[in-house]
Amino acid sequence: MTVLRSSFTQLARNTCNATPTKKIALNTAASLYSQRRSISAFGYTQAGALVYHSYGPPTEKLSLHHYSIPPAYGNEITVKFLASPINPADINQIEGVYPSKPELTRNLGTAEPAAVGGNEGVVEVVAVGGKVQGWKKGDWAIMRSTKFGTWRTHASATAEQLLKVPSDGSVTPIQAATISVNPCTAYRMLKDFVPLKEGEWFIQNGANSGVGRAAIQLGRIWGLKSINVVRDRPDIDELREELEGLGADLVITDKELSDKSIKSRIERITGGKGVGLALNCVGGDSATNLMRNLKHGGKIVTYGAMAKKPVTVPASLFIFKNISCHGFWVSVWSDMYPKEKEEMVNEIFELYKSGQFKDVPIEKAIWKDDSEQSELLKAIEKSQTGFGGKKQVFVFDTK
Repeated sequence: MTVLRSSFTQLARNTCNATPTKKIALNTAASLYSQRRSISAFGYTQAGALVYHSYGPPTEKLSLHHYSIPPAYGNEITVKFLASPINPADINQIEGVYPSKPELTRNLGTAEPAAVGGNEGVVEVVAVGGKVQGWKKGDWAIMRSTKFGTWRTHASATAEQLLKVPSDGSVTPIQAATISVNPCTAYRMLKDFVPLKEGEWFIQNGANSGVGRAAIQLGRIWGLKSINVVRDRPDIDELREELEGLGADLVITDKELSDKSIKSRIERITGGKGVGLALNCVGGDSATNLMRNLKHGGKIVTYGAMAKKPVTVPASLFIFKNISCHGFWVSVWSDMYPKEKEEMVNEIFELYKSGQFKDVPIEKAIWKDDSEQSELLKAIEKSQTGFGGKKQVFVFDTK
């Protein structure tokens, strides 16, 4: 037994210092060894990840891959995922239509170069290398940047890749896992494009989305008024009541937005002040109709394209209303302003703690050590269903 322990300890040490090619071979050896005998005593962590080798439909391209993570060494931090949401951008990334794509590598010991799906999530630190400072077992963190790959049970990271978040029970794993994309996108769009003052109005489509719900709540907290556009549906009255409960001042359908009478209605409810900012995640006719209802000098900010149609601006809106169009991508903003992102995240966490900000409706997809690939792909498939109503989130119940 002593010989076996010594041999495997040497294997772990060799893996930590190996070149990427050699590390694959050593990981493979560790994986083969683990089939004959548990290796937890030797410091290796067994992990599972949803990976893809080429671009296309996620349910066709994703596969569940199991691999071993060597003991944390030097500047390495071993983390265990607690929760990871499934966002539209994650789906687009696997489809190959998203501008930001992770590198396909063999770092996880896959036969072909692969990447791990997912960009957002919260982790718990389970081990730290000897050179790591300021981090300890039990700390929670979110990813500082995208492309880390968050649809997995465990990972090896560095302090530079992680942003520490509260781990004292004041926020839930779901709140931490879903804070980086939707709330931060809404926050920045409301703050950075038009200096809206208390009592002033903004209008948005996709108002029942994660960003839309965040914008409604932040607007309410900051004293802003909102007009919220959603697609018509059988339960529209129920949805309208739900959004009004979050702080929406007016909830209308796309059909109502396209009606000519909406202009006089907006004129009336805004007291003649009009609407200075529009948030667009749909595109097509919906975006054009948002712009038609902006006041002179108003701005529209596009952060999504759910309709997969271009934003079309009539020349009259440019010439006679001086409308300006902008785009926003929270991933790029976060990379450019890491300190400001940390401050913003902490501010939103305080809103969670005080009860002023509510979670987006979610449906948990439990990921266990023995979860089958087909079970996990069901959550991916469900996330792409129209009028799903709830965000799919992987919640990990692993060792």
